[in-house]
Amino acid sequence: MVIAPNLTLWGVGTSRTVRPHWALAELGLKYETYAIGPRTGETKTAEYTKLNPRQKIPLLQDGDFSIGESAAIVAYLSRTYGSPDKALIPDDKQAYAKWLEWCFFIVTELDSTSLYVMRRHSANALGPIYGVAPDVVAKAGEYFREQLRHVEVALDDGRTFLMGEQFTSADILLTTCLEWAIAYGVGICDNAHPYLARIQQRPGYKRGNAANVPPAPGEPVKRPA
Repeated sequence: MVIAPNLTLWGVGTSRTVRPHWALAELGLKYETYAIGPRTGETKTAEYTKLNPRQKIPLLQDGDFSIGESAAIVAYLSRTYGSPDKALIPDDKQAYAKWLEWCFFIVTELDSTSLYVMRRHSANALGPIYGVAPDVVAKAGEYFREQLRHVEVALDDGRTFLMGEQFTSADILLTTCLEWAIAYGVGICDNAHPYLARIQQRPGYKRGNAANVPPAPGEPVKRPA
């Protein structure tokens, strides 16, 4: 196991916070967790705001260095602590470019433009905060299904992962979106079902999800490495 004693991850309980927990597990990294959640007031404390003025989770600290945004965190972790047998980013220049394309596509078209719009404006999610808008939610779901055709076509050749036979952080991003879509009743394409089943059997996936569980009442927020 690669030991990185100065790693601290802030945030649990969401589809975005699970991404760095999962990446840390895949890379075999030891780290400390502050199990704070969104919209609990914990991201608005003076201590956390000093670390992250955006008051968002997740946030990774690596010694004196801090970085937010889940996709950026998992990319940083792999670039910094990856090894030939544990790498979440392709080495080949063209494969790297395709990996970037997948990551940008997933976090923009599937996550923020589609699924988060649904979460933001659903009556049983964040709608009471940002405004309930059933038509917007319905259109966002339609847009998600349209954009998921890109995934359906890619997986049609029987590849194991998005980048072929190499598991990358793009698979982490996509998996969280697929699970999110299922939970919201949007549905996913046929080719994504066996893909998702394979991913969910990974030990790193299971460890990452276990680490992402919010603390029980009375449980300390700080979890030791």
